Amino acid sequence: MIISRLILKNWRNFSNVDVPLGDRVFILGPNASGKSNLLDAIRFLRDIAKQPGGGLQSAIKDRGGISKIRNLTARRDPVVELGIELLDRQGTSQTTWKYEIGITQQVRGDRLPILKFERVFKGDTQILNRKSEKDELLLSQTHLEQISANGEFREIADFLKTIRYVHLIPQLLRHPESFQGPAASDDPFGRNFLESIAKTPEKTRKSRLRKIGEALKAAVPQLKDLQDIKDEAGVPHLQVQYEHWRPQAGLQREDQFSDGTLRLIGLFWSLLDGENPLLLEEPELSLHSEIVKKLPGLFAAIQRKRKRQIFVSTHSAELLSDRGIGGEEVLLLSTNPRGTKVSQSSNIPGVRSELEAGLSIADAALPRTAPPDLKQLALF
Repeated sequence: MIISRLILKNWRNFSNVDVPLGDRVFILGPNASGKSNLLDAIRFLRDIAKQPGGGLQSAIKDRGGISKIRNLTARRDPVVELGIELLDRQGTSQTTWKYEIGITQQVRGDRLPILKFERVFKGDTQILNRKSEKDELLLSQTHLEQISANGEFREIADFLKTIRYVHLIPQLLRHPESFQGPAASDDPFGRNFLESIAKTPEKTRKSRLRKIGEALKAAVPQLKDLQDIKDEAGVPHLQVQYEHWRPQAGLQREDQFSDGTLRLIGLFWSLLDGENPLLLEEPELSLHSEIVKKLPGLFAAIQRKRKRQIFVSTHSAELLSDRGIGGEEVLLLSTNPRGTKVSQSSNIPGVRSELEAGLSIADAALPRTAPPDLKQLALF
């Protein structure tokens, strides 16, 4: 399945969002406009589904409470609403599922976050409509997170659980012992990346690393081979061999890899790891501009083989210079005093006409995300 539509109301810095989504989704906007928050709406629903019997409360707590996820302008109608539509396969036009929740807060007592409503549709048929309970505490959990209650629509919960968010931080991967406290859920920043590789079945692991190694040869000068190894204590490592006149002098482990090499390995592994929707934040970081130009084509090739949906937030002109990116694939974020507006680039007349004239998204849409007062940027 893919997420074919996202609907938000009073979610973080978005007052109202209702946008269609395709196989690839590129998210553009100024700094602090809400690109990460848009991706986080999808992560929020995933987090609810992944934690049986406490997902809603945990997902809200992890984000600082309902006051942190509610739009600051939501005074008269303070309910936070999220909705998604799902298609059973890519390329179909009929909605298979629709899931919607509204979240408010207890008026008295512990001020616990509770549901204002929870609705599920299969096709045109509504199969769940929760909007009141005799015991208000029952509304502190969604049916999505309750195995005993979601039998008719468990397909939605199972799908949401598979969504992955990846934003690998090289320093965290190199020196995980330097960062205290538990790792984030699903390890999106790569603290336990090496352990997850080591736990992958050997045949799959070797196959992926072989493909990644071949790809790295084209991107990293003099790189000869990529392997996974374990040291004397059994700790997993990645090892790269570079061309060198001394046979053993070209060996390096991950703590010696460049940021770009680590990010590429993390990106390639994520793309090969399953067929679930993948959320990528600024995959261009630390990469050479010529490599970045190849990423949209790489995403498209993966999708042709694995049929997976990919979301990408980016500022990169190089990435967006690919003329294969259509306006319908790009969500353009623009800010105003009431929050951030989300528009499909193909629905913006100026952008659409420039794309029809042969310009790329980098030329037609990206300039619209530049701060209007940027000419005044100065320190003195």
